[in-house]
Amino acid sequence: MNKYLPGILAMAAVVVASNVLVQFLYGDWLTWGAFTYPIAFLVTDVMNRVYGAGPARRVVIAGFIVGVICSLIGTHIMLQGDGFSYPAVTLRIAIGSGTAFLVAQLTDVAVFNRLRNGAWWRAPLASTLIGSSLDTAIFFTIAFSGALTFVEPANDVSWAGDMLPLLGSGPIAPLWVSLAVADWMVKLSLALLALVPFRIIVGSLTTRTT
Repeated sequence: MNKYLPGILAMAAVVVASNVLVQFLYGDWLTWGAFTYPIAFLVTDVMNRVYGAGPARRVVIAGFIVGVICSLIGTHIMLQGDGFSYPAVTLRIAIGSGTAFLVAQLTDVAVFNRLRNGAWWRAPLASTLIGSSLDTAIFFTIAFSGALTFVEPANDVSWAGDMLPLLGSGPIAPLWVSLAVADWMVKLSLALLALVPFRIIVGSLTTRTT
């Protein structure tokens, strides 16, 4: 279990950090969480390649539990800003993040395992692209869609429903849809970039275990 601990801690840290950072915009269409969450797929894929699908799933579940606990604690931590207080993590974000994380990460493990015997880059790239797409769709729908206001009535996310051109120039859509599309595009870009650290980390860990 000790050899899996770094993966579990990394996964939990990514979930907690992303839950907080997704509430803050970077520019007009991105949240800061878009830059931290893709690390979770790198952790999962490294664990899968080095230790196998079973250990990778255990790391996902353990990281999920720790991350959700910390996120739920965050819903009770109040921050101060602009003359009012607000929770560090809203309930909708905690639920959306947990649901999206579990579905996306377990899908990532399954896809990676199916493709693990192909070219070294195929499994991490395909699994991350599919998992990232699921994660974005599930998270932003639960966290910001006006149709799910009943999940947390006290949390005013009406700002996310403002009707604006998609990414500033496309068809009219709710703001949260633009945030989701921008988030998805960043994840796809980082999925390609993550192949470099994936190759390096897997090489290092494989050398140690042989």
